[in-house]
Amino acid sequence: MQMDQRDPLDTLDDATAAAAFRRLVRHLRHRTDAQNVDLMGLAGFCRNCLSDWVGEAGGLPKDAAREAIYGMPYAEWKDRHQHEATPEQLARMKESVARNA
Repeated sequence: MQMDQRDPLDTLDDATAAAAFRRLVRHLRHRTDAQNVDLMGLAGFCRNCLSDWVGEAGGLPKDAAREAIYGMPYAEWKDRHQHEATPEQLARMKESVARNA
């Protein structure tokens, strides 16, 4: 995109952007089968990234930002839903995250 062109994302009003963000977060809460390591391997971000971004944007402590994204304390979510990552998942994640720079 050229410097003089505006990103269409920036033309969304805040209410629309917030509604879409909340829908994304609720979708990720529902899809606990989508492990963070898989999200990182495919897209280079995960629920923890979202919570970091929320914390940075809103000045929230890390634990509060994570609870906002996970819908429960992070430790509880991990106990209920997180599985041990395989070597293959970790390799995909490492390769994907390298593309973020």
